[in-house]
Amino acid sequence: MATTADFRNGLCIEYNNDLYTITQFQHVKPGKGAAFVRTKLKNVQTGKVLDNTFNAGVKINVARIERRPHQYLYSDDMGYNFMNSETFDQLSLSQELINCPELLKEGQEVEIVVHADTENVLYAELPQTVVMEVIYTEPGLKGDTSSSTALKSATVETNAEIMVPLFINQGDKIKINTVEKSYVERVK
Repeated sequence: MATTADFRNGLCIEYNNDLYTITQFQHVKPGKGAAFVRTKLKNVQTGKVLDNTFNAGVKINVARIERRPHQYLYSDDMGYNFMNSETFDQLSLSQELINCPELLKEGQEVEIVVHADTENVLYAELPQTVVMEVIYTEPGLKGDTSSSTALKSATVETNAEIMVPLFINQGDKIKINTVEKSYVERVK
């Protein structure tokens, strides 16, 4: 058991018979009345974000979760297959449990988040950014050097479509944010 004083970003709690991670929190002490904590909670299974207010000092159940390093092997009709980097056990996950499956590349390291008490896999999380090579995009125009206001579509090596600035050409390596599925920068 923990209290609202133990809140921090990324903490996984049991709330309404479900698992939520705290994405934002703010302790509020109004001039009149009791203190409280405003939170944004993200449902681990569905990904829905919920705004909630807890009274200060309320006891909550903290869910123990573990992040285990895995390597992506391949995908087939059964799902996406991963190998534990420490025990070499293999497991298969459905597409819904992966935060950005179209950016998975063979041999890539991911973290699989597991509920420690029940050993249920909650989700698979790619690194914050990945580097991919652009395999197709329309050629850049002369003079489009560094303005990132105009965007065009580009296909990367995993066949995912990413919006990139006009100066990106076929064969360039780019860094992609896996949370927002967006262009970050060109990699030399």
